[in-house]
Amino acid sequence: MFIRSERLFLRPGWPEDWEELLGRIGDEAVVRNLARAPWPYTADDARWFASQPQDSRCPHFFVTLPTSSAPAELIGCVGLAESDGEVELGYWLAREHWGKGYATEAARAVLRLARVLGHREIVAGHFIDNPASGAVLRKVGFRPTGHLRQRFSLSRGYVAQSVEHRIRLGPPCDCDGDDDTAGVMRAA
Repeated sequence: MFIRSERLFLRPGWPEDWEELLGRIGDEAVVRNLARAPWPYTADDARWFASQPQDSRCPHFFVTLPTSSAPAELIGCVGLAESDGEVELGYWLAREHWGKGYATEAARAVLRLARVLGHREIVAGHFIDNPASGAVLRKVGFRPTGHLRQRFSLSRGYVAQSVEHRIRLGPPCDCDGDDDTAGVMRAA
């Protein structure tokens, strides 16, 4: 699967992407905000992630920034994953791309796809010391549930508090979103 948004191109990872992936995620400030990524993030970790097959119900994408003169630059990752019996949205961007709205744009694109795939509700969370991620989640329609979760962070090596969010997507729609409720996403 591929997704084109206003400024971004979301595509599956390929094994040969591992070096570019390592160059983008090999930053402790990025990885410390993730639950499942180790620190230090190694070449073997990048090779493993770049070679992971797609799950048709919970796809993940490399977020790329197309340019007119060169191949699209990998700037992060976004996707869906099963977590404790629920579908969870996760994302990260390389530090030099923070604050430009790319995380919001990529998350919106994946939420539209999630609805097409028939997902009715998505969860997400952010560590309490990463309020910028909470702002992204609220911009795309998530609402805090009022629960803090103790979540192990592989990169930190300890359990940290995570602010839990949820969004209800509404009934499934087609990929063109031409039904009457295509733009409707409700916070839980």
